[in-house]
Order: sequence, then structure tokens, then C-alpha cells
Amino acid sequence: MNHFLDIHKTNPDELRAMIDQAGAMKQARLDRPKGALDDDQPLAGRMVALIFEKPSTRTRVSFDVGVRQMGGQSMVLSGSDMQLGHGETIADTARVLSRYVDMIMIRTFDEAVLMEMAEYASVPVINGLTDRTHPCQIMADILTYEEHRGSIKGKKVVWAGDGNNVCASFLHAAGQFGFDLTFTGPSQLDPEDEFIGLARKAGSKIVIERDAQKAVEGADLIVADTWISMHDSQSSKERRHNMLRGYQVNKELMSHAKPDALFMHCLPAHREEEVTSEVMDGPQSVIFDEAENRLHAQKAVMRWCLGV
Repeated sequence: MNHFLDIHKTNPDELRAMIDQAGAMKQARLDRPKGALDDDQPLAGRMVALIFEKPSTRTRVSFDVGVRQMGGQSMVLSGSDMQLGHGETIADTARVLSRYVDMIMIRTFDEAVLMEMAEYASVPVINGLTDRTHPCQIMADILTYEEHRGSIKGKKVVWAGDGNNVCASFLHAAGQFGFDLTFTGPSQLDPEDEFIGLARKAGSKIVIERDAQKAVEGADLIVADTWISMHDSQSSKERRHNMLRGYQVNKELMSHAKPDALFMHCLPAHREEEVTSEVMDGPQSVIFDEAENRLHAQKAVMRWCLGV
């Protein structure tokens, strides 16, 4: 049984195999005769519980569709449906669900909820997002970059803005996939020292550069994410905008990167805040390929978890 909890907790060879399988499954769907069903049904007869304590569009739809495309069935559960960790302990919920389903994906706030679920479940558990990390997103991002530019090994990735949970998983991926990462953003929002240390220990060059234009010099990929959370107060939103305004990804900033540099954003985006529409809709943007690839990357993750 394999849990998929964080990128740095999974063997690099197995991560590479997942990316390769995701690409192969995507191509197989493209090659199907029009209207034909998938021949490959590795999740036939399997039930997957999809738990959402946080609202979701891409994670919910991509996992649900992915399960169905592979012949399985999904059960979508919200935090209010389950009162996770309130009416019943997380450990007991994990034990009970394991009697009903073959795999659990959970999108939650506190990383401790994910870890306790994995500790007590007797079926594989997938991290669909926590406040600390977002590994499934970065698997899709690696797949997307390599579709457009070949191997990401040795490339320079620049994260612009807030060193949040997606940035954390990018740091994990840097060490596992062998690319370098430069963070540019205000010091108050630096990524965790632990994550920086893990990537450096694995051999990746990790740089903190406050000057955004200098940071993107020689960049192969520039990544941004929303500056604000749906849970932030109005005063918090204003403070964060003031801190982050100098790190907006716009045409001027992109001009300082390599001419063929790509732009990514995990979405949803606040246009004209962390990134301009000119960049989002421009020729260097691959944001919608990236969104689609959540489906293909997560299908590969689910197959790896179940050994199918």
C-alpha cells in the first residue's frame, strides 16, 4: 500500500514513472477513435472516497473524472457531511472508511488531519491539498513543463509572490526531479526553512532574491499563485497586496526571463493582481494545459497508490 502524502516522501524513480505514465495515458486518450471508451480500466470495481473540507473546482472535478475514466466509482464527501474530527475522531473515521472504500483522497486545512488519516487508514491516502503542501498540483506542473520543453532536470524555476503550500511542494519537487528554484517575494512570506533545506540537501540550488527582475534572469519557468486566501480579512488582503505588488508577473517581468520561458499558475487566478491577463492569455502561458494535466497526473498517482 502506497500513500501519496508529499513529493519528498516518494522515491524519485517512482515519481518519474508516474509522470511518464500520466503522459502515456493522456496520449492514449488523444489517440482513441472519436466516441470510443477507454480500454484501460484499472480501477474497475474500486470505490474512491473524495473528502473536501476546503472548497474545490479543479481537485474535485479532476479526481472524480479520473476515477470514472479508469472504471472506478467515486463518493464525494464534504467536511460538513462528516464533521471530520468533531463528531468522530479522525482515526476512527479512517478505520471506518477503510472498510468501505479502496482509496481516500482528502483536501483539508491542517496537515495533521492528513497525517492522522494516513496513519490509521488501511487503504491508500492521497494528499489533495493541505495548508502546508499541494503535491498533486506540482505533479501536473512537471508533466506540463515536460510536454512543452522536455526534461525539467537542471532547469531554473522562479516562484514569484507568496511562499505558500504550492511553493512548498515545488521545493520538494526541485530535490526529487533535479531542478533549481529561485524564490522572489517579501521576506515575511518566505517559504519554510525546512523545505528550503530539504531541496538543498538533495542537490538543488535554492536562491532567495528580493529583486523580481533579477530573480527571473535566465528562468525557464515562472510560477505565481493567488496573493490572498478566501479566508483572509479585508485588512489582511490590503496588507498582502501592499507587500506583493512588486512581484506581479507582467509582460515587463517576463521579458527578463529566457525568451522561451513558460508561465504557470495553479488557478484560480486574480487577474491584474498576481498576474496580468496579458501574460495569462499570452503565448508563454500554459495554465490551461496545466489545469487539464491535474486529471492525467492524478490518474497516475491513483494507479501507483493501488499498484494497478
